Amino acid sequence: METHISAQHWRRYVSVFLIFSTAMNTACAVTHYSIPEEMEEGSIVANLAADLGLDAKTLVKRKVRLDVIANKRYLEINKETGELFIAEKIDREYLCNSKNPSCFLKMDVSIEEPIRMFNIEVEIMDINDNVPHFRRDTMHLDISESTPAGERFSLNNAVDPDFGTNSVKSYHLSDEEHFSIEIQTGRDGSKFADLVLKNALDREEQAVHNLILTAVDGGVPARTGTANIIVRVLDTNDNAPQFDKESYTINVMENAPIGKLVIELNATDLDEGTNSEIIYSYSLYTSEKTQAIFSLNSNSGEIRVKEMINYEDFRIYDMEVIAMDKGPNSLSSQCKLTILVTDMNDNHPEMSIKSFQSPIKENVAIDTVIAIVSVSDKDSGENGIVDLHIADQLPFALRESSDNYYELVVSQPLDREKVPEYEITFTVTDRGSPPLSDNETMTLELLDVNDNVPQFPQSFYTIPVMENNAPGALLSSLTAFDPDLHENQYLVYFIIEKEIVNTSMSMLFSINPENGNLYALKTFDYEIEKEFLFHIEARDSGVPPLSSNVTVHIIIVDQNDNTPVIVSPWRAHGSVVEEKIPRSTDKGSLVSKVIAIDTDSVQNSRITYQFLQVTDATLFSLDQYNGEIRTMRMFSYRDPRHQRLVVIAKDNGEPALSATVTIKLSTVETAVKAYSDMTEVPLEYDIFSDINLYLVIGLGSVSFLLLITILVTCVLKCQKPMPSKAAPPSRNSVISERNSTIADSTLVSNDAYWYSLFLAETRKGKLVVRQPVPKAGSRYIVSSLPRSTGLTETSDSAASTLQGSTTTGSSSS
Repeated sequence: METHISAQHWRRYVSVFLIFSTAMNTACAVTHYSIPEEMEEGSIVANLAADLGLDAKTLVKRKVRLDVIANKRYLEINKETGELFIAEKIDREYLCNSKNPSCFLKMDVSIEEPIRMFNIEVEIMDINDNVPHFRRDTMHLDISESTPAGERFSLNNAVDPDFGTNSVKSYHLSDEEHFSIEIQTGRDGSKFADLVLKNALDREEQAVHNLILTAVDGGVPARTGTANIIVRVLDTNDNAPQFDKESYTINVMENAPIGKLVIELNATDLDEGTNSEIIYSYSLYTSEKTQAIFSLNSNSGEIRVKEMINYEDFRIYDMEVIAMDKGPNSLSSQCKLTILVTDMNDNHPEMSIKSFQSPIKENVAIDTVIAIVSVSDKDSGENGIVDLHIADQLPFALRESSDNYYELVVSQPLDREKVPEYEITFTVTDRGSPPLSDNETMTLELLDVNDNVPQFPQSFYTIPVMENNAPGALLSSLTAFDPDLHENQYLVYFIIEKEIVNTSMSMLFSINPENGNLYALKTFDYEIEKEFLFHIEARDSGVPPLSSNVTVHIIIVDQNDNTPVIVSPWRAHGSVVEEKIPRSTDKGSLVSKVIAIDTDSVQNSRITYQFLQVTDATLFSLDQYNGEIRTMRMFSYRDPRHQRLVVIAKDNGEPALSATVTIKLSTVETAVKAYSDMTEVPLEYDIFSDINLYLVIGLGSVSFLLLITILVTCVLKCQKPMPSKAAPPSRNSVISERNSTIADSTLVSNDAYWYSLFLAETRKGKLVVRQPVPKAGSRYIVSSLPRSTGLTETSDSAASTLQGSTTTGSSSS
């Protein structure tokens, strides 16, 4: 039984072995493929199913498998199509030896049912994907300039990882003038380059050669790599020192100081190192006398004065200097020097001022001689010729009178006020080289001449003076200036006399004759004098005296020194005015009118009116500008029968001045006509009423004042008074008309009022108001009579005190 089984197993083994042997024989056939390196991933290499005679549809079922012999899998098989494709890029230089001509990937393909195995071989072909490169980017070579042509120098070769024709094939050199390249091939096919010296080098011509060595491979297209070759040329002592010039001629001044540099010789050697270091020395052709006078520095080549040089002893020195380098087999050269001694200008010129006039008057005539100067120099030739100079900007000139003699004369007009004295510096200079000079300074003083008139800073002075000034008050200081000296500068001030209304300026003003201080001698009143115009003279004390004058304009400035005077309503006794008014008076009716006058001007005379006290503020109104008191409503039975009104009239001065009036109003039941009609129709009540009594008193006063006015006017006419200037009108109800024939203080009122006559007392005299028959546009004149006939500008028209006028041309007395 066992034998049978064994025979049976054997037969089965033989059958399997035959099948295996058949498979093995089939598998021994190798399928060969060739691909280039660096193929992209996924690229198809071959279709194994078609190449191996397999059915692509059964590959998955038969479990086809690719076994890679190497450790890394670069290829894969698509089990559905049987295609062999790239799984990872293949770098031939990494996979195989770059010097090995063959580079293969070996793998087995196995399949079951039945089992079969195929050998596949993929050859990796090289491509030119690497550039040649040198192991060292820069190579240094030292070559002596004495190296003969044809000498060879080994260089580092370039390497290229590519294979065959893609590796390094040749070398190129950038400089073909002095060097060339010879290429050597190694046993492994590597290319080596040798640097060959074509021509001998000269360090003095070019000390360093910068070369570029280029390696070129055999690929298509060819790729290259480069390296720098720096050749440093080593020096040899092949150049002798050379002087800048072969001979020198040098001028040296006699008496040159010891150690003075005569010349610094310069010899250059194109070699380097010790081959270029130079030593200077005198040759045997240089005399001992010369070597005793001049020293030579062996290292720097400086020749300096060793002893004092005297032109009279020796005028020319000859010498020869050798320059020798320190290299082996020293080389040398010579140069010749000729030193010429130059005569030195060693004597200073001299001068002597024979006469000099100082001081002199500033008005001295042009060409006047004020000094004589002589000059000399002990040197000879150009060194002995001298010139004399003074500063160009001076008003003087030098005039040569004879050999070496000069005259100093006045060339321009002199003015002591501009330049009181001059520092005149005489400079004498010879014509030597370098020139020598000497100088001497003299002071010329100028004497003053009275040739300048006094000068005021201004040609016109306007001096404001506040009225009511204190007598003797300083108004201004009018100081003049005279640039002259001493008595020609001492000034005396005068007021040039001028009469105004038989009054001279010296009675009104005074000036200090020494300092020009102007004083007021009296107290001025703006309402009388408003301005003065006169001249002040300044005179010096020279012979003859000179003078100038200036115009002075004194302007009197108004001061609020007059209190307003209430002229309406007229008050006979005390300050209380009693009035009567019908209780049936309508709203807006004129009850009374307050008129005040102020003899000041402009702002100081502008008057405003206000209630200071009022019994019933709802019953009456007061116009602040014209002083009219009017009813604000009609009277009622509740209103008191008696009303008390206190009105204040205030001017616009600073500080303001004022006056008050008290009006007692009594309401009556009888019919009383309006104030404006009472001048036309006689009053019906008793003829001996207060109004008639006031009228009789007023007419008597007016007659008396008229007589006084006529007498005063006659006196003033004889004195020829000065006409006054116009003053601006006041803002209140009384308007000034100073340009008319009415007296200066005459005031014209535009307001109709029922009073017929009243008297009022003011600072300047009596005020008279004359009432014409009231008509439309009528005007009323208030005029004043001055208390005295002193200096005034308005007394000329005093005769018109009682004159009346109206804008309609009607008047009555």
